[in-house]
Amino acid sequence: MRGDDEQSGHLFSYLSPEQRVPADHPLRAIRTMTDEALRRLSPKFEALYAKTGRASIPPEHLLRALLLQVLYSVRSERMLIEQLEYNLLFRWFVGLGMDDAVWAPTTFTKNRDRLLDGDIARAFFEDVVAQARGRQLLSAEHFTIDGTLLEAWAGQKSFTRKGQPRTPPDDPGNPTVNFHGERRSNQTHQSTTDPDSRLFKKAKGHEAKLAYLGEVLMENRHGLVVDACVVPATGTGERDAAISLIADLPQRRVTVGGDKGYDTHGFIDTLRHLKATPHIARKKTSRTLDARTTRHTGYDISQRVRKRIEEVFGWMKTVGGLRKLRHRGGARVNWQFLFAAAAYNLVRMRNLEGAV
Repeated sequence: MRGDDEQSGHLFSYLSPEQRVPADHPLRAIRTMTDEALRRLSPKFEALYAKTGRASIPPEHLLRALLLQVLYSVRSERMLIEQLEYNLLFRWFVGLGMDDAVWAPTTFTKNRDRLLDGDIARAFFEDVVAQARGRQLLSAEHFTIDGTLLEAWAGQKSFTRKGQPRTPPDDPGNPTVNFHGERRSNQTHQSTTDPDSRLFKKAKGHEAKLAYLGEVLMENRHGLVVDACVVPATGTGERDAAISLIADLPQRRVTVGGDKGYDTHGFIDTLRHLKATPHIARKKTSRTLDARTTRHTGYDISQRVRKRIEEVFGWMKTVGGLRKLRHRGGARVNWQFLFAAAAYNLVRMRNLEGAV
């Protein structure tokens, strides 16, 4: 028989958010790994907060909420707070009870700034990598390096000549700016919205954008990110960042794969000085690599596996919210990039363990 469309409210609920979430839900494994990292980060949290005064939002709640924002592509913190009001799955993951009040968006943002100012993203990322190493998911010898362009939260109209006095715009929301006939470069111009961003284009024929460069070092066994950073968008930024990430690896013989952009004398020589075998894709006119390197089977394997690093960038931009940056300034952009890399690793680790 047909049931009645009865919509009466209930005074009491006998089920907790924990009981509402299915036992095989993907977030359960991610929540377990996240909680392990947060327990070890507790001393760092203590150093960020005063010993007296009114209690603020627990940093564990903040980080779990920010992680949800990355995992579910929530485009703003105001929408994230709205989801926490009625989404039982979000409440369970963050650690809120059924009757717990949700914070105001401005309160959440102010408390979040404390985590942005601290080096919490780096510590969280390194703990996630340590968990992957403890599960024997990482390769210690074979790696891939690559970079991607991150579009800054700044418009072309903010890119003005340095030292030029600012005149009141005719329209504060959308001022009229005429760049016709003006030669603009990073040496003479700077963004007033995000001074750390640089005008840059990835390749010939592409439009120039205010951007940063995000660099990722991936291990080749399961495609997990073992290190990452954000640097200013310059012509040599990718190679400089790559050398910095590779130099931080433990001193042992390793292989490093990469695309043709890294096929330069300076980069190859530096890799060999760091005891890293360059498995870099060769340019047609390359004189840096010869058959002594390319004839080995390992070189072909590195060239095949290195393409998987594009999956990292694809996830971070389509799911992780990095297609257009939400923060301004190099330090905060680096925080956002590292946190998205940690989220990617958590999802990847959960998928790998679920496939076993």
